[in-house]
Amino acid sequence: MIVDDDQNMRIALFETLSRNGYEASVAESGAMALEMVRRNPPDLVISDIGMPEMDGISLLDKIRQGWPQMPVMLITGHASIESAVAAMKGGACDYLVKPFPIDIIEDSIKRSLNGCTALVPGLTPESGGKSRSKERPLIGKDPKLTLLMERAVTVAKSKATVLILGDSGTGKEVFARYIHHHSDRVSGPFVALNCAALPETLLESELFGHEKGAFTGAVTSKKGKFELAHKGTLLLDEIGEIPLHLQAKLLQVLQEEEVDRLGGKAPVKVDVHVLATTNRSLEAAVAEGEFREDLYYRLNVIPLRLPALRERPGDILLLASHFIAKYSRQYNRVEKGMSAEAVERFRHYDWPGNVREMENLVERAVLLSNGEKLEVCDFWVDEVVPMAAAVGESSRSASRQVSMPPDVTTLKEMERQMILQALQKTDNNRTRAAKILGVSVRTLRNKLHEYRQHGIVD
Repeated sequence: MIVDDDQNMRIALFETLSRNGYEASVAESGAMALEMVRRNPPDLVISDIGMPEMDGISLLDKIRQGWPQMPVMLITGHASIESAVAAMKGGACDYLVKPFPIDIIEDSIKRSLNGCTALVPGLTPESGGKSRSKERPLIGKDPKLTLLMERAVTVAKSKATVLILGDSGTGKEVFARYIHHHSDRVSGPFVALNCAALPETLLESELFGHEKGAFTGAVTSKKGKFELAHKGTLLLDEIGEIPLHLQAKLLQVLQEEEVDRLGGKAPVKVDVHVLATTNRSLEAAVAEGEFREDLYYRLNVIPLRLPALRERPGDILLLASHFIAKYSRQYNRVEKGMSAEAVERFRHYDWPGNVREMENLVERAVLLSNGEKLEVCDFWVDEVVPMAAAVGESSRSASRQVSMPPDVTTLKEMERQMILQALQKTDNNRTRAAKILGVSVRTLRNKLHEYRQHGIVD
């Protein structure tokens, strides 16, 4: 993560990191950085010192309080003995003075990711290395999951394209990393791209790369994700959201094993094991003309469908214990057990958001709990009856703006009626209905696909 209030410096560092194969995020203030760290802890923070409201030293202190093992590098255009001493005392990995040569920042990043020992007493490569925050093991003993794990190990040694299916939050990216870890490419890069997270104008460049001057703003040449994943694994997350006009080019890359950069003069050979994930029905997308049939068959060589958490009841408490231990360590809290009431609620809850929802609930409970045990109210702070969470992404917003349907007997029926009610209120405008429900348009569309497949709606 790059933290700097200077836009030009943010862009320069982002380009440097991207060219070296790192996945970078940017924040323009200390407050924004802390919020992003809380949601998705990075492997390394590179922060400017001289920023308004919260300077880099203050940000370093706050990161040390919440994430004591996270490596932090500080950079400054106004070096002083006082700030250098403060950086050292605060536990910074490095202290660089602007302007610095590119090779200096590159070397510093490598040292910090391989073990932040330069300025931080007691921080070892094992605790501060690159694998720290990406370490997300597969937790579970359910027969459905263990069978998939066995199949994953079998296909990991091949180059056959793997399509990982499953509802949102079931751990598809974690499963993809599991496949990479058990492949003969484990020493190579693991590169992930969320196809739904980028606008169409940027997605083609991110996938295939571009040459300098290929379009307005292309001030340097840039490798795409395929080239960055050479000799390793490329995960195409949410593959169902890739635009039609790019699907033909993606199919050609998969078949020919070479990419054409935007503005390039000759194709570049790539050796990549491609994994893809989706929570959509690609068969339905093909039938509706939203996804190429030939690309679907090319991706669907090895389909692996992850079970929803409610289909793995024996793993629920096992996962809960894992996340409690994880976040107790991360936030330096005493590891607590769950109360009998909380255990019962976990066992009988429907888990519409799957493993991701549980992880978020546990993280919240670990932070908020003041008692000897983790209680129901620690997990579901604002909900008297959490089972009323009808739509997976933002049920509280939905319950405020859409009235509770009467005479419903199941959670799924409640969900269906709330969706239909929102559509009726908006004259079937999906965008407005999704906003009322507090979910994405994609989630709403997926639900409607599901209902049509079962003959519930027209």
